[in-house]
Amino acid sequence: MRIPGFIDRRTILRGRRLWLHYGVFWIGAVATGLIAVMYARLIDFGYDAFLRANARYWWLPLLLTPAIGALSVWLTRRFFPGSEGSGIPQVIATLHDKRDLGPRLLTLRILVGKIFVSFLSILGGFTIGREGPTIHVGAALMYSLRRFYPARLRSIRGGALERKLALAGAAAGLSAAFNAPLAGVVFAIEELTRSFEARTSGVLITAIIFAGIVSLALQGNYVYFGTIDLVGSHFPDSLALAVILVGAITGVAGGIFCWLLLNTQRWMPARVISWREVHPVAFGAACGLVIAVIGLASRGHTFGSGYAEAREMLEAHSDVGLSYPLLKMASMVGSYLPGAPGGLFAPSLAIGAGIGNALHLIFGGAHLPLPMLIALGMVGYLAAVTQSPITAFVIVIEMINGHALVLSLMATALISSQVSRLFAPPLYEALARKYMSK
Repeated sequence: MRIPGFIDRRTILRGRRLWLHYGVFWIGAVATGLIAVMYARLIDFGYDAFLRANARYWWLPLLLTPAIGALSVWLTRRFFPGSEGSGIPQVIATLHDKRDLGPRLLTLRILVGKIFVSFLSILGGFTIGREGPTIHVGAALMYSLRRFYPARLRSIRGGALERKLALAGAAAGLSAAFNAPLAGVVFAIEELTRSFEARTSGVLITAIIFAGIVSLALQGNYVYFGTIDLVGSHFPDSLALAVILVGAITGVAGGIFCWLLLNTQRWMPARVISWREVHPVAFGAACGLVIAVIGLASRGHTFGSGYAEAREMLEAHSDVGLSYPLLKMASMVGSYLPGAPGGLFAPSLAIGAGIGNALHLIFGGAHLPLPMLIALGMVGYLAAVTQSPITAFVIVIEMINGHALVLSLMATALISSQVSRLFAPPLYEALARKYMSK
């Protein structure tokens, strides 16, 4: 009679351990994938609504974008502090600071604010991406699952469980956002943790698998930018020169962008800085007006994340012109300075594509195919902004199915990231230190 009771008790305890070890975690990973897909559709809906309104009333951005800028800044500062920017610095700060910053930077309130305010921003045509916010949302969602674990488990090794949950959520968010599972793993290792732990690898991969399954079930097995079209297997003799040239140019451009974001005190007039500190909402409106003017000057090409423009350039159907990279970069700086939520990945890829397209227009199409130059520009500029070359070329390879260019993409990413370091330190790490110092 005692044996069945003993077995039942052991079975219950074992089931509870399995639930804590796998069940809660799997549910969180599935929820991350689901939210990532729904968030992507929400952003697409918002930007499509903006494009339809802009097509009907060309002057509308001059009123709408400043109003959205002011509203986004006010909402972020009043109700959702900690949700500003891409969200990746907040995740890095949580993972590396000895204090538990999660209750301040990875909350469900911030999750809601990140989604809602970034939707408003894209509805106003701001130059933002959804990938960074998806990473922040995934980390916040998984981090919130710590409440299902006993306090004794949460206190082991100074919050190791919470950090593991946040890391897995961030990796799953990037994977679901780009349909790029390898990029999720590499991003977690290279950018978020700057190290690799065998005990964490299984957690990362499991989260990415479950989030990826949800994404595939809802969106199908797609390539983010489509498959790159390279005719023939012979690479041009000038490919090595193109790698060096594109790596250097994108490295300089990305380095300058990072310097501008990290050194506003050095290039912005003192009066503007003072006005920004005293009247942040009005500053957000002013930035919105700048974004609107740039957008109208570029015939609408600088509005939004730049996904459509980058894809059209890859397919040789775009007419963005030589000035597109500079205008897009200016709009991107204007979108980031007010402090409203928004990511940098997709706009960076669009700027890189614009640099490749500009080089093709300058030197002509006799030397290198346009898709090849655009792919090199995308990986180069993304690597320069993030200074994470492995993450950059893995993301681009998965997004354009560019395995034929793997060595060239790797070399371009390495060159551009090293050139960028001459101008500024790694952007996300530098921004994370601001949260760690508070």
